[in-house]
Order: sequence, then C-alpha cells, then structure tokens
Amino acid sequence: MSTTATPHKPVYLAVYDTLADWETGHATAHLARAGYEIRTVGPSTRPVTSIGGLRIQPDTALADVRPEDAALLILPGADLWDTSDDLAPFARTAGEFLAAGTPVAAICGATAGLARAGLLDDRAHTSAVSFYLAATGYAGVDGYVDTDAVTDGDLITAGPTEPVAFARQILRLLGVYDGEVLDAWYRLFHDSDAEAYAVLDKAGAL
Repeated sequence: MSTTATPHKPVYLAVYDTLADWETGHATAHLARAGYEIRTVGPSTRPVTSIGGLRIQPDTALADVRPEDAALLILPGADLWDTSDDLAPFARTAGEFLAAGTPVAAICGATAGLARAGLLDDRAHTSAVSFYLAATGYAGVDGYVDTDAVTDGDLITAGPTEPVAFARQILRLLGVYDGEVLDAWYRLFHDSDAEAYAVLDKAGAL
C-alpha cells in the first residue's frame, strides 16, 4: 500500500445514466480501502440511473471538477457513449485532466468517447475490440493493443470484460500496490488463486 504521509486527493468517479455497474467496483473499493475518497461526479447533481437500475446521487457536477484537485478521473462505460453526444463533456474534461498531468482511466464505451475526442490518436490504448473504436473514425488505429488493459503515461484504458485488469492498472499507477502484492491481488480477484490470499494478508492488503 501507499505509505505517503500527505492526504490523498480524491478520486472522481463519473456517473451518468446507463453507466455499466460492474466495471469500476474493484478499483473504487480498493482505492477507498487505501484511503482515497471516492467522489461521484455527474452531468449535474441530479440523480442518475445505472444500466442495472441503481439510482445514484452525484456528489458534485462535472462543471465543478478541476484536475488540480483530483488524483484520478474514472470514466465507466455506458450506452450513452454510443447513442448520443450527452457524455461528450466528460471526454472534454478527460482531455483537460490529461493536459494537466492528472490521470484518467476509461473503460468500455468511455474509450470510444475518448477516441472521438482525439485523446487516443497518439497513445497506446485498448477497448472492447479494435473495430469498435475504428468505427468512431479516430486516427489512433495503429496504437490499439489487443490486451486486457493498457497504461500509456497518465491514461488507462480497458475493455468491458476486464474490470479486474482495469483496477490493477489503476492501483499500480496510484502506487496503492506494486510488485508481489499487486500480482497477488490480481491473481486472487481475477483467477481465484487461494495462495494469493496469504500474500495479501501478510502485506495487510485485505
């Protein structure tokens, strides 16, 4: 776990109608256990409803979020990324975060939103499948990596079936776990490897 003595800046989790419930839980749960405050940020402070029917009251509105006040912005997938321009402001904010050197983690449909905004043109990245992003008409096709999750500088991307790999990249980038502990964490939650439990228990990471 991180041993920094200074308080962590909060992690902002974007929430919007049709967001994919399953994609960010591993990341936010273990960030919270490591001392990060998780703040939900919506298009406004009006409640939103996830694809699984969960009603979420955002802590703050997107317009009030500044990259210098955050440790990370997490963008989950949602049907709205592909069916409207409603979430384009979140992609623009992601661009502001990256320009300021504040990390962004995008999974599933959020990667298409970043592609449309030009944020994947010059970065290694992944998503659900290469032709999903290619359909956006973005210029970054050659940077697509066919793997579970990718970190390029301050940007993390992943596909919808890889919430554990997505979380692993986030935990590594923020220094929550590393080395043997991070490997054990992944083996426990991705592979149900019982032997990894002992490593995490010894490290105080459970």
